[in-house]
Amino acid sequence: MTHPFLDLAPLSAGRFAAIEDRVARLLGTGQDVVVMQGEALLPLEGAIRAAAGPGTVALNVVTGPYGQTFGNWLRDCGATVHDLAVPFHTAVSAEQVGRALAEHPEIDFVSLVHAEAATGNTNPVAEIGEVVRAHGALFYLDAVASVGAEPVLPDAWGVDLCVIGAQKAMGGPAGVSAVSVSERAWARMAANPNAPRRSYLSLLDWKERWIDGGRRALLHAPAQLEMLALEACVERIEAEGAGTVMARHASAAAATRAGALALGGLEPYVYEAKNAAPVATT
Repeated sequence: MTHPFLDLAPLSAGRFAAIEDRVARLLGTGQDVVVMQGEALLPLEGAIRAAAGPGTVALNVVTGPYGQTFGNWLRDCGATVHDLAVPFHTAVSAEQVGRALAEHPEIDFVSLVHAEAATGNTNPVAEIGEVVRAHGALFYLDAVASVGAEPVLPDAWGVDLCVIGAQKAMGGPAGVSAVSVSERAWARMAANPNAPRRSYLSLLDWKERWIDGGRRALLHAPAQLEMLALEACVERIEAEGAGTVMARHASAAAATRAGALALGGLEPYVYEAKNAAPVATT
């Protein structure tokens, strides 16, 4: 019996690299992009464990449940963590982040979720990035829910570690994800003796064996169906235009919000429209 998902030719290193390049173009980044063979929690945890350890002082912004998880991982790595928590029905401001950095000038790592699909809020990353860049801290961003629904621009925003997943606004598979990594993030990882090595969590293994090797030999057999689905997903966004896709998300979110209000008796959980994420209306 034949089936389009069976008996596929092996996914070559060249095609794997080409998919990474398309993801990089989607993000408008010149940084290294590593496509990870698992759901986005893989690079989210891997990036924290690679870049943070004893001696790290982190500002962990909590605007939803994922921010709480990041704080737990940072503490588990031995980092000193200062949580900046705001009500989940709102967003954090650049001014709040700036005040926290001023109160703790030793902070050298900032973690933030762009859009929280669980709560429906979104944070002003561009403005926050300016504050973090001026402070000199490494900037880690969870853009899993926001990519495809609103702009995600790691280079323009000074993001050192930007994690995305395909399964939300991009409309792709859940079993593959990606992270863009700046040069100074790679340097931080290389200097961290506790960074995972010879591990599924290891970003440094991908750096040394894949990127530094010219992307000619994969570390292990890739998740072929997920990679092909990611390729198709990015191809569809390219064909329609990222701006058109994001505009459709924004229009659908605004219509959903207006329709719920028109029903009467319902109030948006994120009550200020400017803080509402286009990926999810709650």
